[in-house]
Amino acid sequence: MQRDQLIQCGPAASLAHDYATVRVTSARLAASLTPEDMCVQSMPDASPAKWHLAHTTWFFEAVVLLPHLPGYRAFDERYFYLFNSYYEALGARHPRPERGLLTRPTLLQVLAYRAHVDAAMTRLLQDDLAPALAALIVLGLNHEQQHQELLLTDIKHLFSRSVLLPAYAAHLPAPEQSPAALEWVDFPGGSTEIGHRGTDFAFDNETPRHPVLLAPYQLASRPVSCGEFLEFMADGGYRRPEFWLSDGWAAVSTQAWQAPFYWRLADDGCWRVFTLHGEIELDAAAPVCHLSFYEAAAYAEWANARLPTEFEWEAAAATLAPQGRFADSAWLHPAAAPGGGLQQMYGDVWEWTRSSYDPYPGFRPLAGAVGEYNGKFMVGQIVLRGGSIATPPGHIRATYRNFFPPAARWQFSGLRLARDA
Repeated sequence: MQRDQLIQCGPAASLAHDYATVRVTSARLAASLTPEDMCVQSMPDASPAKWHLAHTTWFFEAVVLLPHLPGYRAFDERYFYLFNSYYEALGARHPRPERGLLTRPTLLQVLAYRAHVDAAMTRLLQDDLAPALAALIVLGLNHEQQHQELLLTDIKHLFSRSVLLPAYAAHLPAPEQSPAALEWVDFPGGSTEIGHRGTDFAFDNETPRHPVLLAPYQLASRPVSCGEFLEFMADGGYRRPEFWLSDGWAAVSTQAWQAPFYWRLADDGCWRVFTLHGEIELDAAAPVCHLSFYEAAAYAEWANARLPTEFEWEAAAATLAPQGRFADSAWLHPAAAPGGGLQQMYGDVWEWTRSSYDPYPGFRPLAGAVGEYNGKFMVGQIVLRGGSIATPPGHIRATYRNFFPPAARWQFSGLRLARDA
C-alpha cells in the first residue's frame, strides 16, 4: 500500500479500499499461526495475537460504528470490557497482564467478530462521510497498522520462549551485504521546523509544527552493526559502569544483561540470534537490534559519540523519501545496506534518540475518547524514529514519533550515532 492511499480522507470508495486492505493484511499476518499460538501471552508487555485481532476490531465498533451507524447492534457487549486497551472514557477493561487467560472467546468467535464489524463498516463506507468521521476511520486504520507491528514483535517474543524455537515465517537466505564503511554526515544546524504539516494523516503527538534551534551536528551514515556491537561487548561493555546511565547500570546488574536480547552464545563459541525465521547465525554486518535505550546510550558513550536528539534525526530525514525494508519484505530481520551517504533512516531498525517523549509546545490531545491515544503516555518514555522491519509499508514518515520505556528490548530497536560538529 502506498503512503498516499491511506492518509487521505478522500471519497468513501477510496476509504473502503483502504479499510479492506488493512483488515486483510492483519488476517494475513496471523494466517500461519495456530489457535494455540494466538492465545498465549508471553509477558505483561505483550499481547496474544488473538487479542490484537479483537482489539483493533473493538476500536472500529466502539469508536466508529456505535456512535455513527444508526441501528448498529454490538456483536457481543461483553467484548467492550474484554478488548478495551486503556481508554478510560470508554469504560472498564480486562487487566492487561491477564490477556493470555482469555481462552474464550475462541479464535473462531474472534474471526466472526471481525466479519460482523467489517460488514457494518462496509455499509457505513457506502456513502461519502463527514470529514471528521473519515478522519476517525483513518486513525483506526493507522491504529490497526500499529497493532500489525505489535503482532509480529509479540509473536517473536512468544516463540523465543519455546524450547522448540519455532519459526513464524519460512527460513530464507539472509540478504548478503557487507556494511558500508561508517561515515559521518554533516548537518549545519540552525533554526528548523519540526513536526507534521499539511493535510496528510499524522498522529496528534506529531503536532503542532514548531521551530527548534539546532547546533551543527553529525550523524553516522548507517546504524551500528552487530559486529561493531560485538567489539563493545569484547571490551567489557556490559561490565564497565562508566559507560552506563545509573538506571541502565541497575538494569544490567539486576537483569544480568550480557548481550542484546535474543542473542545466544552457542557451544561452538559463535553467537546465534533468534528471529522470526527461527534461530540463525549472527550476521555481523546487519544492524544490531533489540537493544534497550540504556544499551544504545552505553554503546554511544563507549564509541565517544552520543545518540541524536529526535529533532536532529527529523531534520536529517526530512528530505528523504520514507523508503526501506518493512514488513512486506520476505526477510523479516534487519540486514546491511550497501552504499554511502545517509543509509537506512527508514526501516530495518527503530533508532533510539536521546529525547524524552514530551508534548510539543502548544500540544492539545484530540477531542473525545481518542484524546487518550498518545498524550497521557508523555512521561518516562524515550522517542524512537524511523520504523523497522516489522513496520507496515506506508505507515512511517519523518515526523513519526514512536516511544517506549528505556528498558524495553523486545522491539526491533537499534541505534545510529551522532556527535557535535
